[in-house]
Amino acid sequence: MFLRSDYELAQGGGAAAIAFGRSERARLSPGVRGLRADFSAIDWTPDLGARIGSRDWWRGLATCTSLIAAAWWLTPGLRPIAGVAPAPLAGEQWDEARAHTIAPLAWGATTGHRMAANDLVRPLAETPERPIIDLTATLGSGDRFGDVLRRAGVGGDEARLVSDLIGRKVALDTLRPGMQIDLTLGRRPSKTVPRPIEAMRFRARFDLAVAVARTGGALVVTPQPIAIDHTPLRIRGLVGQSLYRSARAAGAPAKAVEAYIRAIASRISIGNDVQPDNIFDITLEQQRAATGEVRLGQLLYAGLNRNGRTLNMFRWTDGDQPGWFDANGVGDRKNGLVMPVAGRLTSNFGMRWHPVFGGARFHKGVDIGAPYGAPIRAATDGMVAFAGRSGGYGNFVKLSHSGGLATGYGHMSRIAVAPGTRVAQGQVIGYVGSTGLSTGPHLHYELWQNGRPVNPRSIALASVQRLTGDALRAFRARNAALMAVQPAGR
Repeated sequence: MFLRSDYELAQGGGAAAIAFGRSERARLSPGVRGLRADFSAIDWTPDLGARIGSRDWWRGLATCTSLIAAAWWLTPGLRPIAGVAPAPLAGEQWDEARAHTIAPLAWGATTGHRMAANDLVRPLAETPERPIIDLTATLGSGDRFGDVLRRAGVGGDEARLVSDLIGRKVALDTLRPGMQIDLTLGRRPSKTVPRPIEAMRFRARFDLAVAVARTGGALVVTPQPIAIDHTPLRIRGLVGQSLYRSARAAGAPAKAVEAYIRAIASRISIGNDVQPDNIFDITLEQQRAATGEVRLGQLLYAGLNRNGRTLNMFRWTDGDQPGWFDANGVGDRKNGLVMPVAGRLTSNFGMRWHPVFGGARFHKGVDIGAPYGAPIRAATDGMVAFAGRSGGYGNFVKLSHSGGLATGYGHMSRIAVAPGTRVAQGQVIGYVGSTGLSTGPHLHYELWQNGRPVNPRSIALASVQRLTGDALRAFRARNAALMAVQPAGR
């Protein structure tokens, strides 16, 4: 019955079984064999999501309906399950259970821990009040300092007095909304008069606290300076799959990461030149108070190590205009146009094959491929001449600039400016999309000179800032101090 083979024991007589099966099929008539072949060739369970309405689809729908009906017909049904309700308690069992319920416990029950009032209890005619009250008040938007004190229960005369005393030490108009005031109100002779201030403290500025205390019956205001450490914060890490997400995960604020990307994008292409194994280097202004608070400021340094090649960009104010300079003191290009979005050029200016209509047509701008939702920035300072839907351009923004120049930005997913408003170079005016006649997310960027379309790539950036003399020496000295800061975590 069994023979040993390469797969251990196997059934013997396999040839006989095959011959037996063939002999059984040979006994069937040709019509039956043909019917069996046709039946086995039918797909009884086709994909109901494809070829909707075809013969195979209707056959699959009938099969599905039959299976559902058979399952419903064969279901045993849902019948209630018989149960037994417990017998009600009576006698000693009821008394014992009642002693543990909520209401009897509130009245002392049988424990004696709490007893209800009896006939010997007399109600108080007046309840004594606390000798002092500690509370916190918050300075709201548009509030005056005295208004906050009066809402907290301080009398009007004393609120004005305290406001005048504090105003001699700190400018009250510099206090920011949301500031919290810790108040201690003392004992009052009767309930018909407000409580007097015994002590008060608040944080007037990041580096200054103000304390008010009652000494010898008079209020004394004491400024309390707070020591601040101005050592910058330096953050380094691998770029990984996303420069923005890696920098945010390393602890850099969102606005600082955006400023960092804009700074390095002025010299290299974010999409092509930045690789996952590169190392980003970010230095921020930082203020650390002696009381433990930390406040981060603007970006000071943007660096990127690309396999031994380091890009260094430093923030520096030349005159009254801040800008970004490399290690040699060469700054951003000014008085010219900047690329409105970080991406790659997918279609040039001039004649091309139209991707939607086909045929050779004149392309009045350039197409820049970028991720959906990427910010689009103004190429230079200007006025919003148009912002809205414009035919094949989809969501479109047109900016008017000096010197007879105008720029257009098409296929936006969302517009971030309104007609008639002024925009600065680099300001976000919208976001990349694929509205209008578009085959994918990209920015269609046009440039007009005196109403005539010109190639945006033909307009060179006009001038370059360069530091010299004492400004260059001060710039390098400050940068050496920045580079000496150790990265966070070391």
